[in-house]
Amino acid sequence: MKKLPFLNLLILASLFLLVGCGDDDDDVKVSGTFDVTIENVFEGKDFFENGTIGFIEPGNSETYTFNAGKGHHLSFATMFVQTNDLFYAPAENGLALYNADGTALTGDITDLVDLWDAGTEVNEEPGTGPNQAPRQSGPNTGADENGTVELIENINDGYTYPANNEIIRATLTHDGGTLFTLTIENISNTSSLPTPFAPGVWAVHAGSLQALFTEGAAASAGLEGIAEDGNNEATNNDITSRTGLVSPFAPGAYEINEALFIRGNASSPALEALAEDGDASGYTNVFNTPVGASAPAPIFPGESYTFSVSAEDGDALSLATMLVQSNDWIVAANNIPLFENGIAISGDITSQFKIYDTGTEVDEYAGAGNDQAPRQSGPNTGADENGTVELESDLGDHVPGVTSMIRITVSSN
Repeated sequence: MKKLPFLNLLILASLFLLVGCGDDDDDVKVSGTFDVTIENVFEGKDFFENGTIGFIEPGNSETYTFNAGKGHHLSFATMFVQTNDLFYAPAENGLALYNADGTALTGDITDLVDLWDAGTEVNEEPGTGPNQAPRQSGPNTGADENGTVELIENINDGYTYPANNEIIRATLTHDGGTLFTLTIENISNTSSLPTPFAPGVWAVHAGSLQALFTEGAAASAGLEGIAEDGNNEATNNDITSRTGLVSPFAPGAYEINEALFIRGNASSPALEALAEDGDASGYTNVFNTPVGASAPAPIFPGESYTFSVSAEDGDALSLATMLVQSNDWIVAANNIPLFENGIAISGDITSQFKIYDTGTEVDEYAGAGNDQAPRQSGPNTGADENGTVELESDLGDHVPGVTSMIRITVSSN
């Protein structure tokens, strides 16, 4: 056998080493550290639901159906047409729709409705004044009063007004769950002063809000329009722009290379606790302390969570957080790749997240259910659903899209 020269052996050895080094390079994966941020981007709202009251002739009535939960109040206003600027409404904070024990307000609520003077136009004798809507030449034609909103019983204008229960009857029915119906009846056809009720507004809101007026303060331009002329456009537009669902997000969980749930399967106990009560303690990897805070808490509009993870090319992120104004809904995604073509991702990944119903608790109307976390008496109090994890297909028209609720971003370091 012919021996190779020593120089040729050196060349072959060098080639072998180069090929070996190439194999080692193939085994080295790109890695990096990622900051993940979960922001609550809900737009703040003052009202939960709202609508308009129509023109109600003597002897007629209208009904208005709405959803509400514990802590919600109802406000409405409708004009006593045979006056200059008087209107029927509950007190400034509205009517508490549930008692302290959680019992819904029902029945004849006329005694909780008052006749108010908007203080915007000088009063004339009811039913005869030339600047009252049935007789005036045009809107807003009476003398300005420059006063404040007061109960008519506290106004000494020298005129006599019919008792409220001779003119209006208001009733509430609780139709089950979170559903109520308000009925406003114009019963003035049998009174000494028959009068229509002009278009007005109604709204559901937190009891801390003076929704339509503040007793002792000047009326808004919108309330003036309702009380003088039955023009509800400005107030309705204003309230509608400030109406909608707002929700915190609860502490959540994440995993690398492991799904948090499987669609079509029952939830794990850890996912049930996270989805119903914002309890992420069943998971190893959690985010629970808002940025700038010192203790675990939900995040409200404008607040955020953030956490960091280390990952290699091929790794994927799963993440879930509870939509607090629900029974068992999560905003979640499984197995989002953290690298694309060997390059670490960076940017907004919200489009990959959806709302899932974890199937553990029977759904109520989002934002009003009394077994939802903000209103329930304790953890895990709703009716068991015994379902499976699925995309939620019946959110309700009042629930905004995911990108209007939450923003989830990843930045690579």
